[in-house]
Order: sequence, then C-alpha cells, then structure tokens
Amino acid sequence: MTTLELNAQLFRELSVIAEDEGMMKKALKAIKRLAAQKRAKDEMEGIMSSPAMAEIIREGEKEIEEGDFHAIAIEDLWK
Repeated sequence: MTTLELNAQLFRELSVIAEDEGMMKKALKAIKRLAAQKRAKDEMEGIMSSPAMAEIIREGEKEIEEGDFHAIAIEDLWK
C-alpha cells in the first residue's frame, strides 16, 4: 500500500468518527503519540549518524554498565 493510499484510508476512517468528539480526541491522542515517537526516532538517527556522538553514547553506556559514573547537577552541565 502506498503512502497516498494509506493517507486516503486514514482520512476515510477519521470521517467515520468525525462527529464523535470523544473518539476524535482519542484518535488525536494516538496520532500525537505516534508523531512523538517518530520525532524521537528521527532525532536519535540524526545523533547516531555522527560518529563522534555515537562514540560518546557508547562510552556513556559502557560507564553505566560498569557503574563508573557520578551524578552531575543540571546547572553544572553547561559550565
């Protein structure tokens, strides 16, 4: 199924519930959740496409696994 066909099907299904405010709110909530997941995925892919950032993340994950870390106050992050 193409994106265009999926888009048309989505709008057809939404038209079925369009007059029911409660159902439309549920549909909107679900779509917003999916959109947030997509944005997070895209952001992570962007970060991981940088070899330097990917290495920093891998080092951080290794430190966490080994318990070799300490808490940093949020206000100290940009010092």
